[in-house]
Amino acid sequence: MTSTAGFPHGVRIAGTGSAVPERVLTNADLASMMDTSDEWIRQRTGIAERRICTPGKESAYTLQRDSLERALEDAGMKGSDLDLIIVASVSSEMTCPSNACRIGAALGAAPAGAFDLVAACSGFVYAMNLADSLIRSGRHKAIGVVGCDAMSTIVDYNERSVSILFGDAAGAAIQVRDDNPDKGCIYQVIQSDGENWPSLFLPRKKEDIPPNSPEIDIELGKLRMEGRDVYRFAVSKFKEVIQDALNSTGLTADDIAQFICHQSNIRIIESAKEKLGLPDEKVYVNIDRYGNSSAGSVGLCFDQIRRAGKLEEGDTVVFVAFGGGLTWASSVWNL
Repeated sequence: MTSTAGFPHGVRIAGTGSAVPERVLTNADLASMMDTSDEWIRQRTGIAERRICTPGKESAYTLQRDSLERALEDAGMKGSDLDLIIVASVSSEMTCPSNACRIGAALGAAPAGAFDLVAACSGFVYAMNLADSLIRSGRHKAIGVVGCDAMSTIVDYNERSVSILFGDAAGAAIQVRDDNPDKGCIYQVIQSDGENWPSLFLPRKKEDIPPNSPEIDIELGKLRMEGRDVYRFAVSKFKEVIQDALNSTGLTADDIAQFICHQSNIRIIESAKEKLGLPDEKVYVNIDRYGNSSAGSVGLCFDQIRRAGKLEEGDTVVFVAFGGGLTWASSVWNL
């Protein structure tokens, strides 16, 4: 939790960018690969199509790089203006070097610091909160934050319950120091509970699979999920995190220009909207076209909302995400 009190500087969003693959994978495409249908997927998830990388042409790295490059262009900045790059992802190609380092080299950001952050679907909001705190502390002036996952590389398309949900996307934001201490993140939460980690995990070897994990025919190196457990967690946590953000800041839904939420499942989003009384026009939804892109989800929404002219300087927005770990995060911003 943070407040702007006592900090000499604020934080401004100087620019945003996003990137998605060219290839569209529709529900009809999935129905030709497995026992499912367009109606079955839409009813349970709200998803009609998603984007997936073409191997050899697109990847987590290329999406991350392109989204940050577009955010820099939007900000009128160069890579050399950054002093830190944070990339949130569970699907970066390698753990060493980090994709953040490779992106820094590609965009001419050296000697900016760079590291990858792993918090699954919560990653972009985790990274936004961290960057805001680092800038407010006076240690950094300009940080490039990227949230991205190429989920098509880590889902088994022979398995229906997981593969229908996910797509590939990246979103990026440039955060810079501002003279107004009231600008930037006024409240944040970064939390987790690892007790239920087997609900959503990515095993690399047989030893990674818990002894009590159900027998399922998913190859190693691919995402495994207990859908009912994750759904229950997400429904309760979504409402809880938004309510906490409003209560802790003394704000109401009327004060918020946009709730920028992780696109997990349309039923989860609709449940939170109904329970909290949030109007449709304040909760952006793109899951029907892009699916759940994990760490790319919130950043993609943020860039699309900004470029559509739905946000103005001085607006207050709430970022919310939850995912594997299990993790969750919120961030209330004065833009």
